[in-house]
Amino acid sequence: MITHVFAAGVKRRTKIHTIYDRQNRRGALVACRVIAGALVSVNVKVTVLVGGVGGARFLLGVQRLLGSDPSKHQINAVVNIGDDAWMHGVRICPDLDTCMYTLGGAVDPERGWGHRGETWNAMEELAAYGAQPDWFSLGDRDLATHLIRSQMLRAGYPLSAVTEALCNRWQPGVRLLPASDERCETHVVITDPTDGERRAIHFQQWWVQHRAQVPTHSFAFIGADEAKSGPGVAEAIGEADVVLLAPSNPVVSIGAILAVGGVRGALRTTSAPVIGYSPIVSGKPLRGMADECLRVIGVEVSSQGVGEHFGARSQTGILDGWLVDEGDAAHIAGVQVRSVPLLMTDPDATAAMVRAGLDLAGVTL
Repeated sequence: MITHVFAAGVKRRTKIHTIYDRQNRRGALVACRVIAGALVSVNVKVTVLVGGVGGARFLLGVQRLLGSDPSKHQINAVVNIGDDAWMHGVRICPDLDTCMYTLGGAVDPERGWGHRGETWNAMEELAAYGAQPDWFSLGDRDLATHLIRSQMLRAGYPLSAVTEALCNRWQPGVRLLPASDERCETHVVITDPTDGERRAIHFQQWWVQHRAQVPTHSFAFIGADEAKSGPGVAEAIGEADVVLLAPSNPVVSIGAILAVGGVRGALRTTSAPVIGYSPIVSGKPLRGMADECLRVIGVEVSSQGVGEHFGARSQTGILDGWLVDEGDAAHIAGVQVRSVPLLMTDPDATAAMVRAGLDLAGVTL
């Protein structure tokens, strides 16, 4: 909610600001007259679609800019669950945990995931038993999170309730919303290098064990078509003042969220402007192997390519605005494009990125 407050004694100078017409679902830009120096924001609602380490770091920037006091600003994060998997008898939710640990101040700053000061005694014992898979590492502290989650899931609690309970410890200051409470796993169709057969494997095996370096044909979001978006997801998108797409992997992070039933529709119909951040800078991904994923689905590895892949809301896509790095350029029909620095070198630099997105959306702090 954006509230105009006229304080006593404020000289009412006027200034033209360009903002999104919130009643215009096509995302067109209009001019709006506001009172300079007398506009304050109260309870701004920001919803962010995130996945991976980059998404978690982007949330740090959102929090740095807006703070973590929900009475002032509300930050909701719709988090990818396509990477989730059962391993060694426990349910692992890498993106939810990375967001939780990062915002809670516990993440390992070098790896960008897992706990700071982690130990690996349990993995050593599992290896001694010859337990499989042996290519995915679970730290001892991290394992405690998975044990609690798995106990609650087996007791019948939905993932959204489990996530809320886990966040009670870490106090992330951001409401973390799983994209769905139902099973939505990303699988990858490959040619198996051991026998030459084509088969589908879990994304984690493709990403961690094979490092995306096997012949790859397609991605499948298992269960996503039948799944419903998680509790609070549609509302967070529909009631937001602005929706941001973090510079996460556009295929297996943002794409996996968009595959969940109801999410794309919510983005298409929200009155909030939808602003995306390019995960590609100078033809290379900011982090991870987004370039490999884009090549698999036939999308050019560039800000232009990813922007066109998401498309304009004024047509059949989801974007109203698209931020690209200052050294890049893009022209996407029906989308406002702006060039700004997009390197998340620290929370302050990331906060500046977030502010640029809010500026493009017409949300004034």
